[in-house]
Amino acid sequence: MSNTRVRKIADRIPVVVAEMLERRIKDPRLGFVTVTDVRVSGDTQQASVFYTVYGEDDDRASTAAALESAKGLLRSEVAKQLGMRHAPTLTFIPDALPENARHLDDVLARARQSDEAVSSAAQGATYAGGEDPYKKPIDAEDDEAVDDDA
Repeated sequence: MSNTRVRKIADRIPVVVAEMLERRIKDPRLGFVTVTDVRVSGDTQQASVFYTVYGEDDDRASTAAALESAKGLLRSEVAKQLGMRHAPTLTFIPDALPENARHLDDVLARARQSDEAVSSAAQGATYAGGEDPYKKPIDAEDDEAVDDDA
């Protein structure tokens, strides 16, 4: 298979799956699902469909069960709309991106709080060695005085 064909298939599968989930799959367990990505193997026999679900853990679990039960219908519709004789096997994988983004937001919020604490502690602080603790270079006039003494 050409790389272009695999890419076109991978681009079309999320559209077909999303349309089917929105219009034809009437499973009450199905929550608010967003198809985030699809990765197709080079021989187009396997397609990994990444999705996110809005809601709590029980919503995610019931949506996973609904997707698993609708897998056959979704696979046949993908084959029909893509004009493929052999449809790829669909594997639904919950996308970890929202959890990772939430974790990064938490880490950034803690870093921001830490920066604010350091900034407030630095208010009114003075330097340990005075205003300018660095040694100054000797002026040119002082160099001549040192040379005359020698």
